[in-house]
Amino acid sequence: MDSVNVSELVARLGAEEESTKKMAAFKLQTAIGDPSFADVFIYEGGLPKLRFLALHATGNTLAYGLTSLARLLELDKGWDHITDDLIARIVDLVVAQPLVNVNRGAMSVLAAIVGHPLHRTSQPGVTGFQRLKPAVDTQPQFLPSLVEKITSADHALCANSLQLINALMRDAIAHDADFEAPKFIKQLQELGVIKSVYVLMQSSAIHDLAHPLLDFQTLTKILLRNWREEKVDLEKPDHRRAIRGLHTASGAEKGEAKGSKKLKWKRMGFETESPTWEFEATGFLGLMDFTDYVYKNEDGFQKLLLEQASEPVEQRCPIARASLSVTSVLYEHFEVERADDLDSQRYTILESRANFDRSFRPLLLHWSRVHTSGLNAFIRLWKTAGAHIEDFEKIEELVRILIEQVVGQAPRTRDVKDVEEELAEFEIQRLRDLQMELLELTYEDAWGHHLRQVREELNHEALQFVKEQRIRCLLQGAWFPSGLDYPSGAGPVTSKTLSRAVPSAWRFVRLSHNRRYLHYADFDAKTTTEPRLDALQEKIDLSIVSSVVSNVSAEAPSSSSSDSTVKSLPHERATTSTKITIHGYLPAGSHSRQASSGSGTARKESILLQLHPQSHTLASEWLDGLLMLLNQQPITADTNKLVNFIGGYGLKIRLLNVRFEDVGIEEPILPSREGLDDEYYYDIAGA
Repeated sequence: MDSVNVSELVARLGAEEESTKKMAAFKLQTAIGDPSFADVFIYEGGLPKLRFLALHATGNTLAYGLTSLARLLELDKGWDHITDDLIARIVDLVVAQPLVNVNRGAMSVLAAIVGHPLHRTSQPGVTGFQRLKPAVDTQPQFLPSLVEKITSADHALCANSLQLINALMRDAIAHDADFEAPKFIKQLQELGVIKSVYVLMQSSAIHDLAHPLLDFQTLTKILLRNWREEKVDLEKPDHRRAIRGLHTASGAEKGEAKGSKKLKWKRMGFETESPTWEFEATGFLGLMDFTDYVYKNEDGFQKLLLEQASEPVEQRCPIARASLSVTSVLYEHFEVERADDLDSQRYTILESRANFDRSFRPLLLHWSRVHTSGLNAFIRLWKTAGAHIEDFEKIEELVRILIEQVVGQAPRTRDVKDVEEELAEFEIQRLRDLQMELLELTYEDAWGHHLRQVREELNHEALQFVKEQRIRCLLQGAWFPSGLDYPSGAGPVTSKTLSRAVPSAWRFVRLSHNRRYLHYADFDAKTTTEPRLDALQEKIDLSIVSSVVSNVSAEAPSSSSSDSTVKSLPHERATTSTKITIHGYLPAGSHSRQASSGSGTARKESILLQLHPQSHTLASEWLDGLLMLLNQQPITADTNKLVNFIGGYGLKIRLLNVRFEDVGIEEPILPSREGLDDEYYYDIAGA
């Protein structure tokens, strides 16, 4: 202010020479932001001359004048000079003026007018948009022009255009009765404002447009919240039309559905034949979401109803109820209830790149599409799980996790089509795994010590269960090659030619019923039936066994599948590289392969028996079976994976309390007691 002579500047605004006016207007747009300067400017009679510029100037002089006027209005000054003819002039400029800098200033003035409190305007009681309405009515291209400018290459013009749209939306929401907000919002949507803002939120221009974009996002949440708080009332024409439209779209009037007319609402998935009250939790928003889903997929919806009608009543997916559930899930996920405070707080973190992208939720703008995809996912999960009506909350929780995983974890730049595809393909087992991770984290925080104790107990029970299974393999017995022949012409025996060997003799090994002796005998060939225990003449007293060692890897073989950590080698093909060796203490001087438990004075550790399993599975069963029989820990990947699976599955059942079929896993078959003595037992209470 000190460097500018206000009186001289005001005088130059009214000069005849265009260059003089332009320079004065240029200086004014910078100085007018100072409240003290603005007061002196008004005192010196500058407002009438500024208004004259806005009405009659052109080019850069006009642009500077409009910018100055907008900044003056932002200081809450000069409202008495905002007349209808000035508003009409500025509306015309927005539509017809090609100069970008003029458009920017014009939209800033209109945004200030629309967004100003009622009592401060020159016409008390008249809302911001009502001040514009007479001029806008004569310019049908006003709103299309605004929306078109959102896609401008000039980021400042984009920002000003979006700020004006935001001001119009906010005024519409605040004065719904006078404004007919739904009609106005629908008009904006039809003009493509959602698509344009969505593209901007995903673009690199977001840094320049952060504030108007966040403001639009907040207004979207406020609209969603207002629709949710609006009770469904059949006295309202739009509510009544929506309800009737659902009935028509369901195909209830068609011949094939005549038998269901008395249940026209229940067949859609409502709980009663008076569905109005069922929108209590979701309000008009829930009705909008469901009708949108039905209208956009009418044929598919009717086929879905017919398909569900063929299912037993308790297995039918209640589609309407599921739709309302998805609406509630999305409402919570996007934190719509916190629209007023959450996004305003995020303005303060825009400078942090770590939080910047997370502040914007482009997928919120595609609410209807995300709802449709969420509802389709709900129906798909219901079918996959073979759910019953009492399982509704379980499927609802899976959908909640699905939305959080796919929608919540989607980067700002991810396209909505990709999100829709992932929602359609996400497997139920992956959701169960995520659910368990969340549950364990939750319970770990709340029950840390108790949960660890339960997990330890279940792992111990699982270990005992697997121990019995492995020992049962030993009780059943197995064949092992005891001699090898090599085909003629095979060349020298090397590590590469070992696999060509074929068994020349076989050894059958079996654990005695009392688990004290390991019986075995050699045969020239495998017999069609497994030898009886009394036919196995050799035996080892397990009390003298000192160790069991093997070269069986503790890791699963690389060729294993995800369902089984091992794969058997081809039938009748020896695996000479896999060996299990049983060591024990023999009395001094003993050369017998049959070991006794008699005491000896100078016993030494010797090899009691060697086994050559033909598959990794057999090796795992016998190695860990022998170790566990000797009360040692198992070491192979197969056994440890089985222990972890059973223990983890027991924990899942305790936490979820679900049926086996809920997760697509058949109920485990309990082992038989056949061939076992009275001392054998198993305990699966923890599972």
